[in-house]
Amino acid sequence: MLSPMPPETRDFNPWRFSVAPMMDWTDRHDRFFLRLISRRARLYTEMLTTGAIRFGDRRRLLAYDPAEQPLGLQVGGSQPAELAECARIAESLGYSEVNLNCGCPSERVQAGRFGARLMAEPDLVARSVAAMAAAVAIPVTIKSRIAIDDLEPWPTLSGFVARIADAGCRTFIVHARKAWLDGLSPKENRDVPPLDYAMVHRLKAECPGLTIVINGGLANLDAAEGQLRHVDGVMLGRAAYGNPYLLAEVDRRFFADPTTPPSRHQVIERLIPYVERERRLGTPLKHIARHLLGLFQGRPGARLFRRHLAENAHLSDAGVEVVRQAAELAAPDDIAMINHGFRSVA
Repeated sequence: MLSPMPPETRDFNPWRFSVAPMMDWTDRHDRFFLRLISRRARLYTEMLTTGAIRFGDRRRLLAYDPAEQPLGLQVGGSQPAELAECARIAESLGYSEVNLNCGCPSERVQAGRFGARLMAEPDLVARSVAAMAAAVAIPVTIKSRIAIDDLEPWPTLSGFVARIADAGCRTFIVHARKAWLDGLSPKENRDVPPLDYAMVHRLKAECPGLTIVINGGLANLDAAEGQLRHVDGVMLGRAAYGNPYLLAEVDRRFFADPTTPPSRHQVIERLIPYVERERRLGTPLKHIARHLLGLFQGRPGARLFRRHLAENAHLSDAGVEVVRQAAELAAPDDIAMINHGFRSVA
């Protein structure tokens, strides 16, 4: 069982460090695993559409382990009444936040008139936020790009934020790139449009009363920590997923939590009861193991660890022994390094 947060770490801005919502990646198994490494990083679900939340299998789509908190539900939609209903569902299930996706560039969200397309419709987003905020007491937040397509970035971003702030939103997570809905694939939209951190810094400077969180291209904790000179919080996505153990430094560096982080092998041992429980419930091991592949990145034996999981986790009878065997192939962490603090994690 995870221990509670120490009282002295609770006064920090809760968006100071978070892991981005990522489709097909940040499911409940991944989030539980990440929480074993960091107690303080804010986590998010994958984006769920209003239709899925309202009419889908809530046990499958919305269930989470209490240990995952603080946890936000990211919603995709554009109808104010439907979004308000989804916000109420999120609050009733104990989520800490409901986040409206105004940044996803995929073709599917474009067809559904949500995601990044909404940056061209600030009045609609404002009505949606107002409806959601009126329905719940938990925070309603926005995740966006700086602009889309041929829209001029600064007028688009500043006008979008101003209009939605007037409707009651106080926290904006900004992926510091444009989204090109016409001409770039979702994958290309993650890398091809140039980053413009300075524009997000300007947004914070001109809107000091808002919580501004920056996202996009942050490859490590040094880069993330440097951003806190300009904004209120940072959000990491692919870097945190590909090298999850970098979260071991987050609690100390971002929340002044002196607790010694677990070693990689301790993370595995603490995950074992979860794996056993999920296997009893019928969850295939591969659904959990796929999130573990980067745990030993940069350590001796990392390739053997990944290979053992890749070759065995998909077997129908695979269980905790596969995870333990994989971990035995990886070198132990330098416990002295962990106990005395460190500035970077391989």
